[in-house]
Parts: sequence; C-alpha cells; structure tokens
Amino acid sequence: MNASRKFWLTSLFGAAAVTVLTLGFAPVSLFADDDDGDKGPSQKAIAESEAQIPSETLKTPFEKEVPIRFVTSTQNKAAWEKLNDFWSESTEKVTHPKTGKEVTRKVVLIKVPLGLQTPPPVPPENPITVAKFELGKKLYFDKIISANNTVSCASCHNPAQGFTDQSKVSTGISGKKGGVSSPSVYNSAYSLLQFWDGRAATLEAQSQGPPQNPSEMFDGKGHAWFRLIERISKDASYVKAFEESFGHRPTRDAVAKAIATYERLVLTGDAVADRAEIAMRKRLEDSDVPAKPILEGKDVETVLKKAVADKDTKIVEAFVLKDEKAISEVGASIARGKGVFLGKARCNSCHVGDSFTDSDFHNLGVGAKDGKLPEGDLFRFGAQPTGQKNPALVGATKTPPLRQLLNTAPYMHDGSEATLEAVVEFYDKGGNANPTLDIKMRDFEAEKAWLLAKAEGKAVTGPAPFVTADGQPIIPLKLGLTPEEKKDLVNYLKALNGVEAAPVVMK
Repeated sequence: MNASRKFWLTSLFGAAAVTVLTLGFAPVSLFADDDDGDKGPSQKAIAESEAQIPSETLKTPFEKEVPIRFVTSTQNKAAWEKLNDFWSESTEKVTHPKTGKEVTRKVVLIKVPLGLQTPPPVPPENPITVAKFELGKKLYFDKIISANNTVSCASCHNPAQGFTDQSKVSTGISGKKGGVSSPSVYNSAYSLLQFWDGRAATLEAQSQGPPQNPSEMFDGKGHAWFRLIERISKDASYVKAFEESFGHRPTRDAVAKAIATYERLVLTGDAVADRAEIAMRKRLEDSDVPAKPILEGKDVETVLKKAVADKDTKIVEAFVLKDEKAISEVGASIARGKGVFLGKARCNSCHVGDSFTDSDFHNLGVGAKDGKLPEGDLFRFGAQPTGQKNPALVGATKTPPLRQLLNTAPYMHDGSEATLEAVVEFYDKGGNANPTLDIKMRDFEAEKAWLLAKAEGKAVTGPAPFVTADGQPIIPLKLGLTPEEKKDLVNYLKALNGVEAAPVVMK
C-alpha cells in the first residue's frame, strides 16, 4: 500500500499532534527554550503552536474590522441586483459587543453567483473578515506551506486550471505522486464533507491534511505542523497579520481558519443553465397560457444569443456558436439534455442541489477489473471512524459537483476519464461490477432473474454477472442511451459550466 493510502487511514491530525491548550503563556515565547534537542519540540511547544488564546490588545479593534457578508439572489433579490460586482465595499452600522454603542464600520458585500441560492455556511468560531481572507489567500499561494518550500495549495488547486491541476493524480513534494485526482475547490464551502473519502468535516479540517501528508507537502522529518508554524513565525509580515486577525502569533488553528476563509469565496455559478432557468420563468410569467415549468430550446436560445451579442467567447467557443442555426440546434440540445439528465440517465439521483451533488458516497466501480477494485481503494469505508464502518461503502467516493466541468478535466477520482463524452459512456454501461457496487448502479431485475434461473436449473439469459464469494450476482444497470441522447446530455453538462472565480479570488 502506498504512502497516500496509509496516510488517510490514520487520524487527520497525526499521531504526534498534541492539542492541549495552555492558558496564560506569553505568545512571544512560542519557540524559546522549548526544544528537547534530538527528541524534537516539547509538548508545551507543540501545544502553543497548535492554538492560542487571543489577546484583544493585539487583535484589530472591532470597529476597524472589515467583515464580509454574502448576498444571494434568492434571499435578498433587491440588494443582490444592486450589486454590480462580486466584491463591493460598503459601510454598516452595528452595536459594539463590549460598549453597546452604535459604530459605523466598513463591510464587504459578496454577490453570490446566480444559481447558488444560499450563502456558504460559515462556522461561528471563524467569522469572515477581509484581513483574514487576505491572509488565507497569501497562505494558499505560498510554498512555505510545504516542508521544502516547493509546493503550495495552488500547486494542485490552481485557479487558472479550475482550482485543480488538470492531472490524473497530483504531484507533491519531491515529485511524489498522490493516489487521486485533485478535486476542485470551487463551491467546496457547500460540501458537507471534504476529500474524496469525506475524512474531513470542514474546510478548516481539510486544510490541515496536506501539510502533514508525505505524498503532498511533508518530507517526513520531525513534527510537520510544528515545523510549518516555525517557518511562518520567522516572517514578520505573517506574525503581524496573524496578530491582527486572530490576536496571537501564527498557530495551526489560525492557519486552518485563514485558508478556509479564502476557500469559502471560491464560488462559481451563473452558468448557461442558470440563465436559461431565469429565461424560462420569465417566459411563463409573460405568457397568458398556463404551462408547466419545463425548459425549452427557445429559453436556452435566448441565453446563447445574448452570449454571442456580449462576445462571451468562452460560451461561444464551448458550443461552437458560429451562426443562427448552430444557436438554435445547441439550445434545443441543451434543453433535451436536461430531460435526459433528470430522466433516462438518472443523473439527478446523486447530482442534486445548487452544486449538483448529494455530498454522499457511491461506489461506481471506477478502476475495477474482473470484479476487483484497485488494492487499497477503501475510500469512505476506510475514512469512517472505528466502530462506525459500513462495509457497503468499501470503494465509495464522494459525489463530485458538476459546475466548472469544462475546466476540471480529467474526471473521476482517479482521473481515468479524459472527456465528458467518456464519462457518459462509463455511466451508460453502468460502471464496473465489483462486490460493493452502489445500489443505484445495479440492475436488480437482471440479478433476480439470474438467481431464479440458477435456482430452477434453467439456462441463464441476459448479461453475465460478476458473482461474489457468497454467490450474489452483481450486474451493472445499463442506461441504453442513444447517440443523440448522449450528445444532448454532454451539452447540458457543458451548460453547467459557470463563471470563473472573481479576480479578487484569483492570484
């Protein structure tokens, strides 16, 4: 089993991590006289690098903090429509939590992209501020995060490549290869669990994994996080930024919170499909004849024509909109593709919600051969706590969101499918048989017929199953999509490609 497989079967925080919070220490003495020589840092030093109690004298005063607020088109349409840009500076009047007096301070309003109906969830212990966002952004792009200063978060989650690295598997420290394809950071703030196996519950927890992973950022020498905090603490600009945002020197807790704050603003939406839904609703509102809210080709066509008029080259090039005929044909295809997505292809049984994911885990048989998954591919089963492991989830990976697909190839958790057409073909055949193939991928009628025929001693007809050790047949459910349906479905998936993250989020 390779290093990356072994790593995610251990605790997220590492066996050597000590998280005892020591009260009343002087933050400036974080690394003074705390080293045990060849034995490494003392427990006290490690504890102080993990977390610290904030000092109000170091932290930016409440009235000078600049909070960030999310505004969505559904929860506050009037305010949303008034915002011209993703990032808008304004002011707010609020009550000072300690003095009780009303103060006026700056605030940044985020225009959440169309199609995302709710703001990204923000944990109460990590409120978003501009200073914290800027600190997190700096850390995200800084190679100081890795043990030998060669790899940053952006190395594998590059904004210019859809916040992935567009590779089958990522390359980490000293050229080491990981075991999975880097998932995109886009809309990850909405994910209920992070990583392909869901081993992290929050963005704050997720950001702590790579710096101690020997396949990503850790060289295996000493205590990964202690050394990282030590490196950051030698930079006076970082120390000042942490003190102003958190009220103490750099710590693991604060690094995690800062990076998570940045990632919460990596949002995408406002796709052709989102705009087409708006066009459909307007058509229905303007019509005197009652009609069902079903997307039609003319709704999509309205959006495509506007994209051509606005010289939106990304949409024009994605769908090859060379003339009126092409616009009409693509519009009709996308509308039909949505029908396939919701109907015959059953995509929406897993790909639901604003980001088109159920945040659940499914075994599709990716990489399986002759009924066997690649060695060590336990995924969700391996990440579940001891005492709560579900054998049915061996090989199950998190349902990926479907926005920004044109920028995040290759697809699947192992990067095994290079194109959307290949992905559709994979699903059309029902995935690959293996003992824990997800129930949504199985043809139970065919399995039942096989068992009945075998019990009655009759010849078995239909698809040949993979038979488990206990005699259970596993038969993937084929979709039977026609060539036209496959083309329409791919066009609909392309229509889910939204706007890129705002310039303030990109490097």
